[in-house]
Amino acid sequence: MNKPEFFVTPGYGEYMLNNLHYSQAVKIGDRVETSGQGGWDDNLKIPESLADEIAQAFRNVEQTLATAGAGWEHVVHINSYHVGGLPPEVNDVMVRLYRHYMPNHAPIWTQVGVEALGLPTMRIEIRVTAIVP
Repeated sequence: MNKPEFFVTPGYGEYMLNNLHYSQAVKIGDRVETSGQGGWDDNLKIPESLADEIAQAFRNVEQTLATAGAGWEHVVHINSYHVGGLPPEVNDVMVRLYRHYMPNHAPIWTQVGVEALGLPTMRIEIRVTAIVP
């Protein structure tokens, strides 16, 4: 078995490691797993617009994958967690961003409605699994 290698996303990931003692990604062999990525900026601020929050979460996933040598093109599985249900806007934005970031494949996806996430103002969190050949 390959030894796990942990990665910290520059910026907010350093805060998470220092204050909450967790890493943003782990790579074991050709598999990369991310922790849940919210729509926060480096100061942990969440946009007011739900669409902007979702878009920022996608950018954070991209940045976190990059720290481990992966990208959206390697993503095979997505879990998304949603506070406040799943109004049509959620799927509209998610699907548009999936097509933007992964135009050549459609990974498996599980959506879960939840009561709360790690920050009081968060409405979405995305975690992914990637396989890097």
